[in-house]
Amino acid sequence: MYDLVVRSRRTVTPDGERPLAVAVRDGRIASLHDHAAPLDAAEDVDLRDLALLPGLVDTHVHVNEPGRTHWEGFATATRAAAAGGVTTIVDMPLNALPPTVSVAALEAKLAAAGGRCHVDVGFWGGAVPGNLKELRPLHDRGVRGFKCFMSPSGVDEFPELGLGEIRQIMTELAGFGGLLVVHAEDPALLTGCAGPGYAAFLDSRPEAAERSAVEQVVRLARETGARAHILHVSGAGCLDVLEAARAEGLPVTGETCPHYLTLTAEDVPDGDTAYKCCPPIRSAANRDRLWDGLARGVLDCVVTDHSPSTADLKVPDFAAAWGGVSSLQLGLRAVWTEASRRGHGLGDVVRWMSAAPARLAGLRGKGGIEPGNDADLVAFDPDSAEPVDARRLHHKNPVTPYQGRRLKGAVLTTWLRGRPADDVPHGTFLLGA
Repeated sequence: MYDLVVRSRRTVTPDGERPLAVAVRDGRIASLHDHAAPLDAAEDVDLRDLALLPGLVDTHVHVNEPGRTHWEGFATATRAAAAGGVTTIVDMPLNALPPTVSVAALEAKLAAAGGRCHVDVGFWGGAVPGNLKELRPLHDRGVRGFKCFMSPSGVDEFPELGLGEIRQIMTELAGFGGLLVVHAEDPALLTGCAGPGYAAFLDSRPEAAERSAVEQVVRLARETGARAHILHVSGAGCLDVLEAARAEGLPVTGETCPHYLTLTAEDVPDGDTAYKCCPPIRSAANRDRLWDGLARGVLDCVVTDHSPSTADLKVPDFAAAWGGVSSLQLGLRAVWTEASRRGHGLGDVVRWMSAAPARLAGLRGKGGIEPGNDADLVAFDPDSAEPVDARRLHHKNPVTPYQGRRLKGAVLTTWLRGRPADDVPHGTFLLGA
């Protein structure tokens, strides 16, 4: 007797897309069967020609609780995640107050999040000046790795690291197999924004700053043996550096984000700072090269870098506005819209947005429809299309550059460990061993 059976003629598994019945018992995928197989279950759902996907894993989410819960919080962020087909998030160590740079700060975050999570939640720790001795205790308490900035983060309580400090931290992490995830922009190549428009902002954060920083991280990975992951790759000029590091066998990976794959600098409306993020959205030609890097496996993951704020911080001045794109609920639809246009299938999207992020963060039991994994499932209509209405989003502050944009796909049902992810939160914390 199974608790749940979900049938779909388009079940996306690690082995491809095929007709299957997914049988669930005690929150896990117990077995896979032919689509029409007779099975004894308390509930039997037949999606027919709708797709069945594994729940997405978004390893780059800024929840901001405690301390800046008016920007976002665990209740709203995880509800938005579930509505977007995301069943696992990993929360960034900033912009909460305090930032997650000590075990005490992590405990404060766990207390704030308790009972509020509609999906499962893991946590990144922070690497900042002066907290080298906190890294191993944070690792032992269960963070999935450590984030650092090479340039100013935008909040005073999370300072950037110099190269000497990054070398020390990577040496420390290599000693216990820790992972460093890096906001890679070389501060020496960044300039002040010379005006309020997008062109001036884009000029102030050139692609060369990304490439230089990635080269420095690769060099330190070579010296220390530590694992490193480049966050939110925006500049396609970084791709050959990452490709060469992979060919050398260095433990360096990279990700990009839906906004870099779907939006372009040419399309940014005057004064619409919902598009502002760091590093910035670049040209259409750059976007094409990112897609090529993704298709060739140079970039591993697509995650949202959901970085919300209150609407009043998005002033119509790119020099002054808060930088961050809110898209946690929309990432799947945005990526599927562009991926399908470029000839990619749902299996590609699942690999980029579920399997690879789960592997990056060491999340066993996540990232694929296969026996033994958590029964994190998404009923998805890939052919639906409708414009985004920000008022219908679950984000606390539904400010998004996707407002009014017609996106393909619709998430119809999300199951977290075999139960619908609905208005009653039943997510758990994913703390590493």
